[in-house]
Amino acid sequence: MDINMSFSPNMDDEYEKLIRRMNPPRVVIDNEACKNATVIQVDSANRPGILLEVVQVLTDLNLIITKAYISSDGGWFMDVFNVTGQDGNKIMDDEILDYIKKVLGPDSCFTSSLRSVGFKPSDDHTAIELTGSDRPGLLSEVSAVLTHLKCNVVSAEVWTHNTRAAAVMHVTDEETGSAITDPERLTRIKELLCNVLKGSNKSRGAKTMVLHGVTLTTRRLHQMMFADRDYERTYDEGLDEKQRPNVEVVNWYDKDYSVVTIRSKDRPKLLFDTVCTLTDMQYVVFHANIVVEGPEAYQEYYIRHLDGSPVNSDAERERLMHCLEAAIERRVSEGLKLELCTTDRVGLLSDVTRIFRENSLTVTRAEVTTKDGKAVNTFYVQDSSGYPVDSKTIDSIRQTIGQTILHVKGSSKESKPVAQESPTRFLFGGLFRSRSFVNFGLVRSYS
Repeated sequence: MDINMSFSPNMDDEYEKLIRRMNPPRVVIDNEACKNATVIQVDSANRPGILLEVVQVLTDLNLIITKAYISSDGGWFMDVFNVTGQDGNKIMDDEILDYIKKVLGPDSCFTSSLRSVGFKPSDDHTAIELTGSDRPGLLSEVSAVLTHLKCNVVSAEVWTHNTRAAAVMHVTDEETGSAITDPERLTRIKELLCNVLKGSNKSRGAKTMVLHGVTLTTRRLHQMMFADRDYERTYDEGLDEKQRPNVEVVNWYDKDYSVVTIRSKDRPKLLFDTVCTLTDMQYVVFHANIVVEGPEAYQEYYIRHLDGSPVNSDAERERLMHCLEAAIERRVSEGLKLELCTTDRVGLLSDVTRIFRENSLTVTRAEVTTKDGKAVNTFYVQDSSGYPVDSKTIDSIRQTIGQTILHVKGSSKESKPVAQESPTRFLFGGLFRSRSFVNFGLVRSYS
């Protein structure tokens, strides 16, 4: 008798669901254990990518992670996070706390789809990914092309780092307000945007992808800039070497781990950026300890390759260090922060960025959002000549755009150099001499 066996592409998800039913995750939220933070503990069966998923949920809620303790040796995974809101206070909103329990707890449908990089079909918008050489006025030129092609930008995020630029933009058809589906029109959009990105610089390539769907924007930006090799140092950047993140990688041969220590200026979403990079570089985090002390953050990761081996060579060690440095620096917002709030309309982004360009300002980072007919756009701008932004220039721009529409939110300050310490001074201390941390008692002593 012949037996024909067919395997569904969803078999991995079904297996994952079975494991979850056998070992349902547990989420404990405690507002009493620590006097100045909410403590969140997540326990579940271990699987690839779970750390990034948990961190992403907290990051998407704009929670500030002040401490974290992570262990995933063997088949079990345990995270403990101390978190606060943007105001620095504990999370007392029951709606937020219930949401965390829902998406991370036993009743969630938290599957590998969150870890995927691909796109899902969408009738709402068309996703455009752009990478190329950064230059003054680039965002203005891209926006002008999209307006000319009768595309409306409904959301976008733009990063620049180490002479490179990357953007994920969601656009709709000006007339229908929905995704653009005509193949010839999509090809035209792709060709014109690619020409803009290439500019006069032929030494580095430019890339444009036009797709229907949604994606995890910040993770895609990391992946796009990594693929574009923005971590390769040119050493002519404005950031002083002493102000760079201090990243060290050493092998702990007794335990077959590579230990990554990072000391840098603290900022929101820092943990996501480093965990995202380690995950996408195919490293597994077995243990980690994160501590924020004042303006500085200390991160320590015990990692291996997917095959169980530590970092294998000096070349790999250097590459890992540079990639983590780049991951931290990409989201650093250099320049003056401007926030625009107004009624959304087609061509708004093009008009605003054109005014910036005409006043010799270059955009180093941007976030564009629209909701219920309102546009809330955040820009970080610098003088294209490298000098500090002149207050008279900003006053002139605000008069042109509207005093009540464009607001100055402040400027980024340079980070102070972080004191050097021995790479053998591991924060975990006697971790491997005692396994008593695997219980909820850790939460009480963690504050």
